[in-house]
Amino acid sequence: MKKATILFLVFIVFSCKEESSKSGLIQNIGEALGTTFNIQYESSEDFMAAFEDVFKRVNQSMSTYQKTSDISKINQGDTSVIVDTLFINVLKTSQHIWKETNGIFDPTVGPLVNAYGFGANKQLGSIDSTKIDSIRVFVGLDKISLTSENKIVKVDPRIFIDFNALAKGYTLDLLGDVLNKKGVKNYLIELGGELLAKGKNTDKNKNWTVAIDNPTQNENERTFIRFLELRDNRAMATSGNYRKFSEDSLTGQKFVHSINPLTGWPKVSNVLSASVLASTCMVADAYATVFMVMDLEESIAFLSQHTELDAFIIYTDASGTLQEWMTEGFKKVMID
Repeated sequence: MKKATILFLVFIVFSCKEESSKSGLIQNIGEALGTTFNIQYESSEDFMAAFEDVFKRVNQSMSTYQKTSDISKINQGDTSVIVDTLFINVLKTSQHIWKETNGIFDPTVGPLVNAYGFGANKQLGSIDSTKIDSIRVFVGLDKISLTSENKIVKVDPRIFIDFNALAKGYTLDLLGDVLNKKGVKNYLIELGGELLAKGKNTDKNKNWTVAIDNPTQNENERTFIRFLELRDNRAMATSGNYRKFSEDSLTGQKFVHSINPLTGWPKVSNVLSASVLASTCMVADAYATVFMVMDLEESIAFLSQHTELDAFIIYTDASGTLQEWMTEGFKKVMID
């Protein structure tokens, strides 16, 4: 299972600075968690210090790039680490979604991702079934557990945990919690293209408006495929192999490659991107990843049984033509 890092896959339609100052909207922009953030909220007080504290806590708990983080220590074999509430919340959500998807969502898939050269590490030479089978021994969320002392136990010390597929979404939820506790009624939070909204854009006196990029655009030209309203207390996350796909020279059909943790092999798919609406960004983040691994038909069937989720999926048909599929709930927020 591979989750691409997509910067600004979803574009926020912001008002100009003069309008923002008139309505009391504060805008905090910066970089965190290896990506960018843009937070708009209506308040007389700036909460940037509180946001920075959230980023610091998430990094210390779950950053695989920070050698002294809790997750890095656990991955290095340290069995003495007592994980915090953030880690526990993400782990429990991961375990729930792992069960719901029969193992398609799996935060222990990192060794396979690295083996194919998709991760931070270089490709591990040639790939064959023997090597894949040997790596799969260390893949499976059922191979780790949480003790009563809040320590992580792994059946093999070489198991690698990576919450990248939902930690960013969880960070948005934590940022939203900061604003909710401060009594903020209107805000839009964007982190690496993922979004969480509450209230409305008071500059324009309407719901927050966002747009989804065309996943097949070239690097020098940016186009949007859809605009939508992100309504109160809804989060949206998008996953995809953005601009990373192969094309059949005969049919023109585009395919993307995602690692299936159940087989250990890349799964060729005609799904280019998946956007998910949910009550929390952590859940939306995770399922956006899931729908990049599932076939389109599998995703449609799954969504019919999980009406708490809404999704917008961009794919190509057999002739290479870009197509869209979306749930009824997603249709209701689309702007024609």
